[in-house]
Amino acid sequence: MMLKRHLLFLLFAFTILTAQAKVDTLTIQSPSMQKTLKAGVVTPEGYKKKKNGPYPVLYLLHGYSGNFSNWLKVPPQKDLLQRMADKYNFIIVTPDGGYSSWYFDSPVDQSSQYETFITQELVQLIDSKYKTIREKNGRFISGLSMGGHGALYLSARHPDLYLAAGSMSGSVNIAAIDRKNLLPSIEAVLGPKEENQQRYEQNSIVHMVPQLKQSGIDFIIDCGVDDFLIEDNRELHRRLVAAKVPHDYIERPGAHSWAYWGNALEYHLLFFSKLKS
Repeated sequence: MMLKRHLLFLLFAFTILTAQAKVDTLTIQSPSMQKTLKAGVVTPEGYKKKKNGPYPVLYLLHGYSGNFSNWLKVPPQKDLLQRMADKYNFIIVTPDGGYSSWYFDSPVDQSSQYETFITQELVQLIDSKYKTIREKNGRFISGLSMGGHGALYLSARHPDLYLAAGSMSGSVNIAAIDRKNLLPSIEAVLGPKEENQQRYEQNSIVHMVPQLKQSGIDFIIDCGVDDFLIEDNRELHRRLVAAKVPHDYIERPGAHSWAYWGNALEYHLLFFSKLKS
C-alpha cells in the first residue's frame, strides 16, 4: 500500500513537472505587405480551462537576420518561452519582423511595412483568436538588438497599445550605425543615409526621448557591458535621466549573445508582471 501511494505521488509530481505551455505557429496574410508571415504564440499551462483568462500578452521581437522562431529555438535555456509563459502566466507572441526590417514602415519599400503589421494586423489577429486582455493594460512589447530598437520605437509611436516596453541590447541609435554589414540593411528601408540624415535621426531612439516621455509608458532597458552597443545604451540612459523619464536601466556582464538575452528575458517579464498586478 505504501509503495502504491509512493508511485502515485511520483506520477503526480511528474505530471506537474511536465505540464507546460503550448506553442502554436500562425500563418498570417499581411494586407499592408501583400505577403504571408509567421508568428509563434505560446499559451501558458491551464490556458484551455474555461475559467482561466483573459491573459496579458508580451510581443517579443527578434534581432537582425532573425525570424519568428529564434526566441523559440535558439536560447541555450531549453523551452525558455514555455517556462516563462507558465511562470508569469503570459501569452508570448513572437512575430516575424523580417531579415532586416528594423520594424519600420519603409518609405522606400512597400514590401517592408512591419510597423503596420505588428501594431495593427497582428494585434487584431491575436486579440481575435486568443483569450487576451484587449487593452493597453494587458499588452507589452520587448525585443533584442534590432528588436530592442523595434520595441521602444513602436511603443513610442503607439502609446495607446502598450503598458510597458523593454529593450535587450537594443540598437538604439540607428543614425550612428556605420558597420558595413548593418548600414545597407537600414538604407534599404530608410533610403540612402547621406541623403536622409534627418530621417535617420528622427527614427533613432536616442533622438526620440521626448516621444518616450510623452508616451507615459514604463520602460526597462538592459545591455551587457561587453556588448558593442553598450555606449549607445548608456547614452540613451543618460538622456532619459536628464529628461526625467521613469525607466529601469540594467547593465550586467555579457555580450551581444543568446546567453545574455536568454538570461535577460526573465528580468523583463518580472518587470511587466509587477506592472500588470
